[in-house]
This record gives sequence, C-alpha cells and structure tokens, in this order.
Amino acid sequence: MENPQPSVKNIALNYGALWGLGSIIIGVLTYVTNTYMDRPWWSTVLGVAIMIGAIVMAYRAFLSQNGGYMSLGEALKTGMGVTLIASLIGAVWMYLFITVVEPGFIDQVVENAQVQMLESQPDMTQEQMDAAMDMTRNFTQPWIMVTISIVGTLFMGFITSLITGLIMKRNNPMA
Repeated sequence: MENPQPSVKNIALNYGALWGLGSIIIGVLTYVTNTYMDRPWWSTVLGVAIMIGAIVMAYRAFLSQNGGYMSLGEALKTGMGVTLIASLIGAVWMYLFITVVEPGFIDQVVENAQVQMLESQPDMTQEQMDAAMDMTRNFTQPWIMVTISIVGTLFMGFITSLITGLIMKRNNPMA
C-alpha cells in the first residue's frame, strides 16, 4: 500500500506563514529601533536565516509525510509554495507599512537617494539630478516596490529551494 501524497498546499501555507510572520517581526523591529531606513546587517542575516529555516522545515514535513522520500521536483514545488505565501504576506506588510504605518517612507527614500547621489557624484548638473530624482520617484511607488519585493523574494526563494532541495532530496528507489 502506497503512502498518500503529502499536501504541498498545507505545508506551503504553514511554513510560508511562518516565514511571512518572521519577516513582519523583523520589519517591526527595524521600525521600533528606527533603523528601517538603514537596513541593518542583522535584519538581513535574520531574514535569510528565517527563509532557509522555513524551507528546510517544510522539506522535513514533506519528507515525514512521504515516507522519507522527496524528489528535486517535489522539493522545488514545496519550496516555491512556501516562498509564494511568504512573499504575499511580506508584500501586504510592505504595502501597509508604506501607506499606513509610515506614510512618509517614500519621501525619506527619495531624500536619502538624493543625498547619496550628491555625495557620490558632486559634479552632477541640476538636469542630471532632476532626471535621477524623477527615476527614483517612479521606482518608489508603493505598487512598484511591492512588485519588486515579490519578484525578489520569489527569486531568492527559488535559489534557496533549489540548493536545499539538492541537499535534502531522497529519491524513492521503488519509484
């Protein structure tokens, strides 16, 4: 008698929600410590650790529900399901942060970009600065930032799912 196929949907929902919640906690911590504009190293390290941890835990859940076996395809499907849920939760948090929690965030980003441009290129003409600032304003619209966040998370989740999937896969010799 074969084992029933594990529910990738349930695994993705559980561990994607865990990763998404971890991302929100990091976001709240950087906001409370007023370091959200600086993107401190600890938030990046913690974010990567949560991502890897969520995917690895999802793979372990899959393995335990599938008799200890998981192909690379099943790993990628599971990992990307987790990543999709986490990216959607993170996108909702980002949108709420930008529009409700810190509505001046985009203005701060544009202002910081201008200061950095002036520091790195002090010979910039006013026309060049205006063009660069227009471009910055275009890329800091909430929907663009949310879209870039989703795409970036999906990309990083794919790479992480692939690497951890290659490490953790266990092919069923009977299949």
